[in-house]
Amino acid sequence: MRYMITGGAGFIGSNFIYYMFEKYGTSIEIVNIDCLSYAGNLGNLNKLDNELLSNNNYTFEKTNICDHESISGIFRNYEPDYVINFAAESHVDRSIEDPQIFLKTNVLGTQVLLENSLKYGVKRFHQVSTDEVYGSLGQSGFFSESSPIDPHSPYSASKASADLICKAYFDTFRLPITISRCSNNYGPYQHPEKLIPMVITNALVGKNIPVFGDGLNIRDWLHVDDHCRAIDLIVHKAEDSEVFNIGGHNEFANINIVKLILRELLNLLPKDHLSRNVISEKLITFVDDRLGHDRRYAINPEKMKKTFDWEPDISFKKGIKSTIKWYLDNQKWLNNLFQEKV
Repeated sequence: MRYMITGGAGFIGSNFIYYMFEKYGTSIEIVNIDCLSYAGNLGNLNKLDNELLSNNNYTFEKTNICDHESISGIFRNYEPDYVINFAAESHVDRSIEDPQIFLKTNVLGTQVLLENSLKYGVKRFHQVSTDEVYGSLGQSGFFSESSPIDPHSPYSASKASADLICKAYFDTFRLPITISRCSNNYGPYQHPEKLIPMVITNALVGKNIPVFGDGLNIRDWLHVDDHCRAIDLIVHKAEDSEVFNIGGHNEFANINIVKLILRELLNLLPKDHLSRNVISEKLITFVDDRLGHDRRYAINPEKMKKTFDWEPDISFKKGIKSTIKWYLDNQKWLNNLFQEKV
């Protein structure tokens, strides 16, 4: 089987490539398409097994999913069985600064992939979406797959639009599609613009840690490995046009995540580590709230449980410790990332 993974040099995409090869080995081929924007980093994949590379089980193609001619040529050359679309502009703050790039990549780029998937007869096109398409919740309740779409940021609006285009390609052309909407992911290789790696990297050098508003916005956290396992199940076992929520049942206010990370850093760092002298809750700096900042996200993954017997395997307590340790053990990766993007 041949899989086309778009955005495979990004955080979730690279973790998914590792997951697939670990599970299926040389029985599969993966074509990774990534334009290597600031969030794309081939260093994320430098631990791929040499056997996979020498046998051409893995191929990288640098291009933008909005480039119809280039994408069409890649489809023609590789004729993938499955297309899994991780490629997206994904940072809400950046979408507020420049909405247009989000519309181009997340909407028009998805349509380019759908059109070529239809033309070349893929068995399944899977769209990786987000719980943010549902909008904001109050203090109680959960979003289900039948909840109305009500996005509030340019980012979430672009992802909701992409979801609807995927649905239209099934309804109109019968292209076999599936959609997954996940809660906040965390784990290895996440770009330090995101909350958890940002707190880790800032704290280690004694840099202020910005927290929006009062810090009480609530998010549900899902380890990226659990997310990858869920996508694998959906891609291979779901019915066409199905939508699945993938959540972690780990709701935390942002300020509590920040304080937890600071405590865990002090627990994990050696007693003589210089960073221990600068890590403190005094680094927390409350800043003006994000425009249109949703108060709470929480999704019900019961459909995943009933359909596939899927539940998160990695507790947040275990996952956050392993994630912090990964960043502590991979300072070279982080330094290279900053150097490349200067």
